[in-house]
Amino acid sequence: MSAEASADPSAAPDIVVYITSWCGSCRTARRWLDNAGVPYRPIDIDTDDDAAQVVMDLNRGNRSVPTILVNGRHVLTEPSAAELAAVFQHESPPKRP
Repeated sequence: MSAEASADPSAAPDIVVYITSWCGSCRTARRWLDNAGVPYRPIDIDTDDDAAQVVMDLNRGNRSVPTILVNGRHVLTEPSAAELAAVFQHESPPKRP
């Protein structure tokens, strides 16, 4: 990727959502992001030890999920729908019909 492409303010942000398969809050957050049309990469910390360590480093040793990073910056842990809307309302494209 060129420097110009990564500096493009209209480019979609890199969003990573750390999850587990059994987490209800993870399913809720993913459903909210899907419905808002926000692209993201889910990473299951139960199957990725490096990801689990990232989550623990961000959350004072706790495996708190969902933990969401935008462009490498920790922005949310176990967010409510209102918190998701506050962060992503300006980044999400129009809803698909």
